[in-house]
Amino acid sequence: MAKDLRGKPVGDEIKQYIKDKVEELKKDGKRPTLAIVRLGDNPDDVYYERSILKNCESLGISTHLVHKDENIQTEELLDIVSELNTDDGVSGILIFRPLPKHIDEDKVIRTVSPDKDVDSMNPISVNKLFEGDMSGFAPCTPEAAMEILRYNDIDLEGKNVAVINRSLVVGKPLAMLLLEENATVTICHSRTKDLPSITKDADIVMTALGRAKMFGKEYFNEDSIVIDIGMSEDDEGKMSGDVNYEEVKDLVKAITPVPGGVGSVTTSLLLKHVVDACK
Repeated sequence: MAKDLRGKPVGDEIKQYIKDKVEELKKDGKRPTLAIVRLGDNPDDVYYERSILKNCESLGISTHLVHKDENIQTEELLDIVSELNTDDGVSGILIFRPLPKHIDEDKVIRTVSPDKDVDSMNPISVNKLFEGDMSGFAPCTPEAAMEILRYNDIDLEGKNVAVINRSLVVGKPLAMLLLEENATVTICHSRTKDLPSITKDADIVMTALGRAKMFGKEYFNEDSIVIDIGMSEDDEGKMSGDVNYEEVKDLVKAITPVPGGVGSVTTSLLLKHVVDACK
């Protein structure tokens, strides 16, 4: 039976760090504040916002909400972001994406100050990773995957890691974080030939394709450590990872469940970034 690499204890540890740092900042007369920019009333955005607000309240982080109609124009949104950049009372900025199609999203994310870019939207933040500069904020999802490995004392030095995703949001920054820990990384994707032979030979497999239950036993061995970052609906309408958990749980060495794995750590990391930005 595989070891379940659950996200809750990792998230709890990060939340304790946040609480401790918030108390330290209070002594210096500082209060970390997250500015949330939401356009329109997309139900997913509203749900996510409520979750963030609840977490912020419990951890002592203030919030500054900016809600605008989805018909707002790019220039007006750029002015809002610029004001938040110069507002000393704002520690971090989070803009819900994707933005409406008429908005020039590239201009918007490039306007966010890297010092307040807690969700790693600005390309400058990602570029730092590619230069080996860990002083910026990494994208929360790949960082959450790394935190689960760290929490469970899974050594990465010299390990062969297959990353199945090549996006700038997950796969590429994840590869950079792994290289920083001296892992040997193979970046794969949906068109990689003979994918099972690559993943079966890897020490660690990290997948984020968003294809429910795509990976079965033929992709792993008894020593495989599986970090399932994918999340999508299966044929029964239930949330599932990329890996067929029930099929492989008795084969592999360790695996993150979905839900309850990587996704449950990401919000905690976002708020950790807010605290660190305030520091």
